[in-house]
Amino acid sequence: MDILWAPWRMKYIEYAKIEKDAECFICKAFTAPNPDEHFVLFKTSRAIVVMNKYPYNTGHLLVAPARHAPDFSSLTKDELHELVEVLRESVEILKRALDPDGFNIGVNLGRVAGAGLESHLHIHVVPRWLGDTNFMPVISNTKVIPESLQDTLIKLKKYVNYLNRT
Repeated sequence: MDILWAPWRMKYIEYAKIEKDAECFICKAFTAPNPDEHFVLFKTSRAIVVMNKYPYNTGHLLVAPARHAPDFSSLTKDELHELVEVLRESVEILKRALDPDGFNIGVNLGRVAGAGLESHLHIHVVPRWLGDTNFMPVISNTKVIPESLQDTLIKLKKYVNYLNRT
C-alpha cells in the first residue's frame, strides 16, 4: 500500500468532529467579529457567501440565506431573490478571480441527499477546469486541492470590491 502524507488535513478532521456538535457554522460566520477566520467572502443583510472548509475544488463556495432556514419554502420572496442575486455575484467573482472552465452548482436537501448541514439551506458553487480530475481520486480515493483556503480567499476578495460588496 502506498501512503500519501497530508499532515495539513488533520486540522480539518479535528475541526469536523467539533463542528458537528457545535452551533451552525453559517450562522456563526454571519455574526463573527472577524469574518476572515470563518472564510466569509461577503455578506448582505439577507445572504452570506463562505468558502467551503472541505472543498471539492479550489474556490468551492457556499451561498446561504442569513436566516437559519432549512429549505427554499422557508424563505421569503425577498430572501430568495437576494440569495439568487448573491449566487450570481459569487459565480462572477469566481470567473474573474480563478478563470474556471465551468461550474457545478447544487443543493443537497436532507441527510440522505448528502447534506452535511441539514438545518441551514446552502448552495454549493464549485468551479471546474478541464482536467481537474486526475488519477488520485480513482486510485487512492484522494482529492488534491492545490491552494490553501487562505490564499484562495485573498484572491477572491480582490473581486468582491469590484462588485461593490464588502
